[in-house]
Amino acid sequence: MQINIKRKIKNWMQLEINAISENEQLARIAVASFITPLNPTLEEMADVKTAVSEAVTNAIIHGYEEQSGTVYIRCRLEGDLLEVEIEDKGKGIEDIEQAMEPMYTTKPEGNRSGMGFSFMEAFMDELEVISIPGDGTTVFMKKKLGTASWLDE
Repeated sequence: MQINIKRKIKNWMQLEINAISENEQLARIAVASFITPLNPTLEEMADVKTAVSEAVTNAIIHGYEEQSGTVYIRCRLEGDLLEVEIEDKGKGIEDIEQAMEPMYTTKPEGNRSGMGFSFMEAFMDELEVISIPGDGTTVFMKKKLGTASWLDE
């Protein structure tokens, strides 16, 4: 009798955090912990943590303009594919295309570089941003974690 130890992992998590800068690190650590069972490389782990950090920081700084609110973080694993959603119910983005341009920032006085979306695009395989002015923003990101090739497709 042969036992098939290969399996497709289907797992998810959801985290709601207060929209304060101190919780950005919590979001990074939570998502990093969530992907640990796939044994990601240090580079993959750093990429995911950086992208999550940028998305959460954008929600806090731009979505809520450092006012009270909640940042919603949802993650799913399907085999070796990580899907991450970062959502806020803040002010939304008027012009997504402009906001995604490198070096564009609405807060230069706060030492903001305008590279948040560029970093997300660089470190993740896919990035999609949906925003409704006055209703909030959701950032969808995907990354295939290459070290999990032992999983069934």
